[in-house]
Amino acid sequence: MFRSDVVGSLLRPDYLIRARQQLEAGEIGPPAFKQIEDRAVDEAIRLQEEAGLDVLTDGEQRRYAFFGHLVEALEGFDKFGGWAIPFRDEQGHELVYKRPVVVEKLRWRRGMCAEEFTYLRARTTHPAKVTLLSTQQAAAYYDPQRSAGAYPTRDAYLADLVDLTRREIAELIRLGCTYIQIDAPQYGALLDPQMREGYRQRGSDVDEMIDRTIEMDNAVIEGFDRQGVTFGLHICRGNNQSMFYASGGYDPIAERVFRKTRFHRFLLEYDDERSGTFEPLRFIPEDRVVVLGLVTTKKPRLETQEELERRIEQAARIVPLERLALSPQCGFASTWEGNRISPEIQRRKLEIVARTARAVWGNG
Repeated sequence: MFRSDVVGSLLRPDYLIRARQQLEAGEIGPPAFKQIEDRAVDEAIRLQEEAGLDVLTDGEQRRYAFFGHLVEALEGFDKFGGWAIPFRDEQGHELVYKRPVVVEKLRWRRGMCAEEFTYLRARTTHPAKVTLLSTQQAAAYYDPQRSAGAYPTRDAYLADLVDLTRREIAELIRLGCTYIQIDAPQYGALLDPQMREGYRQRGSDVDEMIDRTIEMDNAVIEGFDRQGVTFGLHICRGNNQSMFYASGGYDPIAERVFRKTRFHRFLLEYDDERSGTFEPLRFIPEDRVVVLGLVTTKKPRLETQEELERRIEQAARIVPLERLALSPQCGFASTWEGNRISPEIQRRKLEIVARTARAVWGNG
């Protein structure tokens, strides 16, 4: 039972951002860049250890975005050729982010996360986890016009993606990985009232979409979930440079997702009013754990221990305290640009997660 958790990404140091730009410009070669990447991962590990977290990641320092492991490990994607998705904040600012698009038959180039995990495992005695992309999230990288030459249907593309993701999970387990998180912000789009209405207007049955999403996610972990591996499902409402793309409580998806998926831990975004109430947690089965994402990665305001303890107490009225844990609400840098907070604030937020978890649950 990990009481203090972390979702995945950490801010990229400036020297790593510059090095990636130099690599893409041909000013440095892959060997030199790899050394710089290693340094960033070492620092990310040390940051989490010193903060006192129970489990840690490599900070996704080797990825240009949280889904980068997929796009760079498999041949067949146009990295920035997909349709754009708008992100916004409460002040009305907006940015548009270009997604990948599949344009050729997917082919295995290298492991998605094997390097990340083996490097991480060798440099910490803490429990370590890796993050993978939900198959249904990757469904957004299929375009009927641009992708049809490679895959006549989205289902054909997703069938390949399920097989390739299962291949990666099998390798991670062989290497000793015991905690794998599936990032699934697509569920966030299925709880947002405006997005749900948009799907309906385009002729989609939203409830059927949720069931198909669950089916895909279950297919990815089928069999592996009975091999002593903890699988987590992270659901957020978009996270890009302190902006989001969806709002709404978990109510429209809770009963289906919590009861029908086979994940052991649900890492849920609960940092502000956009996330709704804890009431949907009543659908969490008795053998599952809820990781409350109460500490925001989007804003610099520092949460207090008292504030977090109060909210944990509120959630414990629905899910018993022994089946709760604490984390930030999302990654600090789902894309390489990172959220609009400083490294010092990031450090202090990780520390408050660990300190509050120890105060609530003890050191066990």
